[in-house]
Amino acid sequence: MNLLYWLDPWEFSPTVVIALIIPAILFVRGARKARVSFARQLSFWFGLVALYVVLHTRLDYFFEHEFFMHRLQHLVLHHLGPFFIALSYPGAALRAGIAPRWRQRFVRPALQNRLVRAVLDVVMHPVVAVTLFVGLIYFWLMSPIHFVAMLDWRLYRVMNWSMVIDGLLFWWLVLDPRPAPPARLSPGKRVLIVIAAIPPQIILGAFIFFTPHELYPIYSICGRAFTWLSPMRDQQIGGLLLWIPGSMMSVIGALIALRHWMRLSARGRLRAERRASAARGLTHAAGSKTAPGHR
Repeated sequence: MNLLYWLDPWEFSPTVVIALIIPAILFVRGARKARVSFARQLSFWFGLVALYVVLHTRLDYFFEHEFFMHRLQHLVLHHLGPFFIALSYPGAALRAGIAPRWRQRFVRPALQNRLVRAVLDVVMHPVVAVTLFVGLIYFWLMSPIHFVAMLDWRLYRVMNWSMVIDGLLFWWLVLDPRPAPPARLSPGKRVLIVIAAIPPQIILGAFIFFTPHELYPIYSICGRAFTWLSPMRDQQIGGLLLWIPGSMMSVIGALIALRHWMRLSARGRLRAERRASAARGLTHAAGSKTAPGHR
């Protein structure tokens, strides 16, 4: 068996191909215009290729037939792939890759739509962001839900894509190198929300590891890819993958967010951020005082 054999998709999905090839084309078109560094380009391509490998290769068979392989898949979908894509900060390159008339006609109106902005404000609120990031892991690992998701291919794909989308939103929020505004959160809040996501992952990983009975019998029912690996050992390895690598990714994210914080502080960018926040507060207060006079 050669490399092409493993790159051949277990189940062909046009959704995966389209969803990954569009940002790839836009990034190639826009990278030169936006002057993206080699390190950022490498980070983007590593993240995108990682998503493709765990979504659309023959490895998907093993992800469906071993619990620890499934956890490895979600570690890439929710942590590793989105982390490196967000770390490359590809927004400027992706925008530059879109033709100007398309940006004016479709992208800008879509981003200015009230409903779209309201949804983004909700899902990227720090409390909601942490709750979704951790809550989705807990939700899909609830034994009855996990059982059904691994049997129904439609729910299986919803599960995987929900992890990708949530991972991209969360890491984009955390790894934003800019001050606020234009970033949604201040550097301090970025550090706090990624630290807040660590304890729940440790608790769930430890619970799965130390549980003395089989939590996910679906893998035994449908047949395991590795017959030499006992169900309990499989479960323990899966718990460790959530417990240690998953938590370590959050630690690394916190360190990078802290580095951005220190860099912005050293350059005096946080003082400008505080002045902008104070100006918004004064504007809001002035509006509140003048409102009764206009009734």
